[in-house]
Amino acid sequence: MMPNHFELGLYTFAELTPDPRTGQLISPAQRLQYFLERVELAEQVGLDVIGLGEHHRPDFVSSAPEVILAAAAARTKSIRLSTAVTILSSDDPVRVFQRFATLDLLSNGRAEIMAGRGSFIESFPLFGYDLRDYNELFAEKLELLLQLRESDHITWSGRHRPPLDGQGIYPRPLQEKLPIWIAVGGTPQSVVRAAALELPLALAIIGGYPEQFAPLVELYRQAATQAGHNPAQLAVSVNSHGFIADDRQQALDAAFPYFEQTMNKIGRERGWPPMTRAQYDASAVLRGANFIGTPDNIIEKILWQHDIFGHQRFLLMMGVGTMPHQQVMHAIELYGTKVAPVVRTEIARRTA
Repeated sequence: MMPNHFELGLYTFAELTPDPRTGQLISPAQRLQYFLERVELAEQVGLDVIGLGEHHRPDFVSSAPEVILAAAAARTKSIRLSTAVTILSSDDPVRVFQRFATLDLLSNGRAEIMAGRGSFIESFPLFGYDLRDYNELFAEKLELLLQLRESDHITWSGRHRPPLDGQGIYPRPLQEKLPIWIAVGGTPQSVVRAAALELPLALAIIGGYPEQFAPLVELYRQAATQAGHNPAQLAVSVNSHGFIADDRQQALDAAFPYFEQTMNKIGRERGWPPMTRAQYDASAVLRGANFIGTPDNIIEKILWQHDIFGHQRFLLMMGVGTMPHQQVMHAIELYGTKVAPVVRTEIARRTA
């Protein structure tokens, strides 16, 4: 189902990393409190969506995102509550459905699932899955999750879960169809699968040149047409990293130590070279992947990408790493009060 206006929101992994300037590490409880305060502010300034990623590492506090989102549901009234992502491959689709149906009831119909295979692999050995089954696990579990969405009693069998023989799956969500987005990072097969299943697409653009991803969005819409679906009814979200401040140089300087720390830590694990300041600055220009700058910079970049993708939603990961809370709160305020109204008005004009 297409949104009735261009949606803007936030996503986070609820990072828990030391401040690279002071070495200070806040507590997990404090980090979660900050998350809830940010969600409340995001709603107050008119943002549409909050996404929370599932991770099973010491540098994140979001191994149970549905629990955290339920706490956010109790403190908000309108903002949509999503994961970014749920690692479906290493979870039980029955339990995923039940948890999100419960969140949907608690939030009066605001829950969404963003299903993906995740950017880290810790959950596979943690829950007893073999990485050699990486692709098969996701395909099979997505099939089951979609069937659970259609009916409270299903008959199903697969390789990686005991069969279901008509058992009831409860509770049922408030929404008639719990929204399920497919999150992809650039794999054509994943894009085609989302289109064939008539599911909205969340495209992570966190590196390279955004226009390089245009063929994937075109493939998505072509595959939807070939599958007999109307691509005009299928939403696309672009999800990217960034930070907003009153001054462009201030935004770049404030966010860099945290980007550098986080990206270099992941880079050491994966064999990437260290990120340089020049690379970081280049990523923040109009044709770069990161949204770092003033509200005007962010507006220009969202609208430029909309010309490329014609997407319906944009989610911003506000900072990478555990940035100071008040800086992030100010950035959220700028995003909601300065960026969102201009972007919505201009895209509404373009698409009228």
